[in-house]
Formats: sequence, C-alpha cells, structure tokens
Amino acid sequence: MSTATDLGPSRSPFGPDAAARVPSSGKGLSSTGGRVAMLVVVILAVVAAFLGSGVVGGLTPVAEAAGGWLGPDATWVSPATPAFGIWSVIYAGLLAYAVWQFLPSAQSARHDRLRPWILVSVLLNAAWIWTVQAGLLGLSVVVIALLLACLAWILVLLESVRAHSWGERILLDGVQGLHLGWVSIAAVANLAAWLASTGVVGDPGQSSLWAKVMLVVAVLIGAFTAVYNGGRPAPALALAWGLVWIGVGRADGTGLLSGSLALLAWGGAAIVLLCWLAALLLSRRSATGEARDLVLDALDGGGDPIDGRR
Repeated sequence: MSTATDLGPSRSPFGPDAAARVPSSGKGLSSTGGRVAMLVVVILAVVAAFLGSGVVGGLTPVAEAAGGWLGPDATWVSPATPAFGIWSVIYAGLLAYAVWQFLPSAQSARHDRLRPWILVSVLLNAAWIWTVQAGLLGLSVVVIALLLACLAWILVLLESVRAHSWGERILLDGVQGLHLGWVSIAAVANLAAWLASTGVVGDPGQSSLWAKVMLVVAVLIGAFTAVYNGGRPAPALALAWGLVWIGVGRADGTGLLSGSLALLAWGGAAIVLLCWLAALLLSRRSATGEARDLVLDALDGGGDPIDGRR
C-alpha cells in the first residue's frame, strides 16, 4: 500500500529530491500576489484568533466563553490550563511559515497542493474561536470538525510526496502536524463540552463512561496517525501533550477528579508515543518510508507492492 505519487519510472517518489523534481506552477496562491495574500491572511487570522482567545483586548477568555463549558474542569476530558500553551507554538509556526513560503526552496508542486488547505485551516481556526466567543457551542463543534478534516487532508497531501528540505519538514510537516495532533484532542474536548451542555450525558457516571470512550477514540486516532506518517513526531507529540494534561486535570486535586480517567489519559499518551517510536524505528529500514507502507499493508491484509516494487 503506497500513498506516494509516481514521479518517475524507476526512482522512488520518496527520495530526498522527489519534491524538487516538480517545480511550482507559479499560479494562484503560488504566484507573488498569491504569496502576499497568503501572508496577509495568515497574519490576520492568527491575530484574530489571538484576540478572540481573550488573552488581550478585554474579551472573555475562551475557557469562560460559551457558558464556561470549555473550561479546565467543565467536563471529564477537559485539559488542564497549561495544555493550551501549545497554541503559542502553533501560531508562531504559522507566522514563520507565512514568511518562509516566499523563499525559493518553498516553491514546489508539493507546496502548491498544500497552500489552499493551509489557508482554509487558519481561517477555520479563527472562525472556531469567534464561534465560541459568540456562545454558539453546537456550531463550534461543526467548525472544529471541519478544521480537523482539513488538517487530516493536509496530512494525506504531505504524505503523497516527501519533503526535501529542513525548512519544509519543520514549517510544513512539523507545524501542520502539531496543529493536527492538538486539534484532535481539542475536538474531543469540544464535543464533550457540547454534549454536557445539552444534557445528553446526564449523570456523572454516564458522562465519565463517555469520556473514556472518547479518550480511547483519540488514542486510536493518534496511534494510526503515528504509523501513517512514518514516525514523524509532531502529530503524536501534540496529541500526547493533550492527553497528559487531561490526566493532570483529573488528578490535580481540584474540580472533576477521577484516578481511572487520569491513568487512561496518561496510558493513552504512552501508547501514542510508543506507536510513534515503533513507526520511527521501522522507518529506519528505508529512508523512503517503505516501512510505513509495510505496516499498513500488514494491518489491512493487502498484498500490493510497496512503492511499486515487489
């Protein structure tokens, strides 16, 4: 099973120069005007998200908006407050990306395919925060689901052709991977908050059970992502970060406390990191990422060639 684009008759499309062999079209968002527009939109979206978070400007903090349902002790799967510090890293990475995209090394067909989806993701991220500020918790679930789907598609596109420079690995694969991993956990917390606000999960015992189910789903997503992307760390680290802080929130002596949920969250974080480590070690078999395809083929029982070779 291979997700790679066939860029040549005899060479692996995952080689270090794979992306460099297909230059940018120089059209649309890849043109000079398009890159300037991308820079402006990313800056405005990040600023809007930052202001909407309530950190400055007198607005209500996100944790207190929408009836406080996104606070650190609002539901059983709410991460403790320090977890949200990862947003600073993601926003800094997006701003760095907006500048890096002007460099010659950023001009490739691989990047051309990603530009529109990165633009959509930053707009959806800002839209999610302002939806929460408006108190529209149900709509915020829809928005964050769209954001998660967009970031997942970005991961698929990133995997279609491998990066060919460290700048690309860090500012494309790395930043988008962090965004995906964290939004995976944020989506779980957002869904739990909405369900709790509507009374769908009533008594504490029932809501605790739902929380465990959601955590298991988040762990499975993290484990699959770690295997799928060949052991690159960003998605797994961000998702594990969120799980660790969910565990801390259930064991910090305040608010909602549950030793079993804390252990489940911490154990889930360990599983995600172990899957990442296993995928990383397997990927050492070949710099082309063939080990990733081998693992996925074994999981789905497929006997298809790996990267076009038997």
